[in-house]
Amino acid sequence: MQLDIRNYYEVMLMEILSEEGLLDELPEDYMSDLACVTLNQLPVRYVHHLVDTYFYNDNNEQQQMRNEIYEALEKSRAFLKSRLDQRA
Repeated sequence: MQLDIRNYYEVMLMEILSEEGLLDELPEDYMSDLACVTLNQLPVRYVHHLVDTYFYNDNNEQQQMRNEIYEALEKSRAFLKSRLDQRA
């Protein structure tokens, strides 16, 4: 049996990466690493239907989650850059 659930932070992260144009700019391997490092810093919020999150979360909560993602994303980019610099 496969459940139709997903981590809402993952969905929001992918939306942000798309909005920022990073999905088209950066190599797929780097994007995978960036997403993993970023998501590992965030809590997990599983949802069954995405529409439920829009109904149950208010705008302040949505913005707080986005801010958490941006902060984690910034840390992740710095971390990955430092790792690449060490290899060079």
